[in-house]
Amino acid sequence: MTPDPALRINALLPQTQCTRCGYPACLAYAEAIAAGEADINQCPPGGAQGIRELATLLGRAAKPLNPANGIEKPAEIALIDEDACIGCTKCIQVCPVDAIVGANKLMHTILSAECNGCELCIPACPVDCIAMIVDPAQLEAPHNARAAHYRERYEARNARLAHEREKREAAIAARKAEVHATSRSAVLEAIARAKAKKAAGTTPVAPAGNAGSESPGRAKNP
Repeated sequence: MTPDPALRINALLPQTQCTRCGYPACLAYAEAIAAGEADINQCPPGGAQGIRELATLLGRAAKPLNPANGIEKPAEIALIDEDACIGCTKCIQVCPVDAIVGANKLMHTILSAECNGCELCIPACPVDCIAMIVDPAQLEAPHNARAAHYRERYEARNARLAHEREKREAAIAARKAEVHATSRSAVLEAIARAKAKKAAGTTPVAPAGNAGSESPGRAKNP
C-alpha cells in the first residue's frame, strides 16, 4: 500500500518544527505541499539538499530556497547565558522538543544533544539571553540526519502536553461536580427547613373563649 503523500514528504523534512516555512509544524507543511498549497522551497533547515529530494519525490524541478522563508546555514543549537537567565520559563514553553530544562525563577539550560535549532526560544526570551551557535557535530551531516529523533521528541512532547491538559480538565470537572453537589445539598436543606417551619406555623390550635360573649339562656339585668 502506497503511503500517504504527505507522510512521504514529511519523511524528507528535517523535523525542526521551526515554523519558518509558514506552517505550525513539519507535517502541516508536508500536507500543504501534497495539497498543492505550498511550494517545495520553503524550508530553510532543509536547504538546497532538502529541496532537491522533494523535487525528486514529486517529479518537479528543483528551485532556490525562497528568501522570504529565511536563508540556508549550518545546523545550529541554542545556548543560554545562564548568568543572565531570569528563570521565566518562556523558552521552555515554546521548545518543540523539550530540549530546555529548568524551573520558574531558577536557571535554565539547553540540552545540546536534544536541541533541534528551531530558534523559537530566541523571540520568546524577554532578556535576550539565548544565542544560536553552530553545532560542530552536525557540520558534515545530511540536513535530516537527526529528523527521526527530533520527530520522536516532538511527538512525545505533544503526548505529554495532551496528558497534562486532560488531567487539568478532569480536575476542573471534578471541582465543578463537587461545587454543584455542595450547592444542591445546601438548597435541599434550605427547602427542608422552610417546609418544617411552614408546617409548624399551621398546626391547628383550640380557640380561646370570647370574654365579651354571654352564656345562652341567661337573662339580662333589668
